[in-house]
Amino acid sequence: MNRSYLSAIALTVAALAAGQAIAADATVGKTRAQVNAELAEAIRTGDIVANSETGQKANELNPGLYPAKPVVQGNTRAQVKAELAEAIRTGNFVANSETGQKANELTPGLYPAKPATQGVTRQQVKAELMEAIRTGDIIADGETGKKLNEMYPQRYNRVN
Repeated sequence: MNRSYLSAIALTVAALAAGQAIAADATVGKTRAQVNAELAEAIRTGDIVANSETGQKANELNPGLYPAKPVVQGNTRAQVKAELAEAIRTGNFVANSETGQKANELTPGLYPAKPATQGVTRQQVKAELMEAIRTGDIIADGETGKKLNEMYPQRYNRVN
């Protein structure tokens, strides 16, 4: 392909990307200069869609024309091995791929018990229920999932 054809494609894609960036960031309130700077950076790095059919970006189609992206480092080998050993020890790994059950759920006797967490007291539950009834914040229709205050707003609009 000749250079002018690539330039025309790049300008067209840049204009489309700028329009999308402006539409997407309209609520953020970016200045024209910020949008222009982002567009210039996207053109420089090839981080703009060049093939709308496949969604590939220019830097994916022609990686030699753009600077390489920085490599994001994940966990080290030692960290991954430690996490795996802990998962095996506690049974915190998927043992049944169909149901998604973990090994400690299928055979809890083989693994250490999970520590019990402090729940809410009976009195706290009763207080929460009374508040939900008062404000209409309880499910009224099981099919739609609507709450009382959604179905009958005139009854609950005075509640503070």
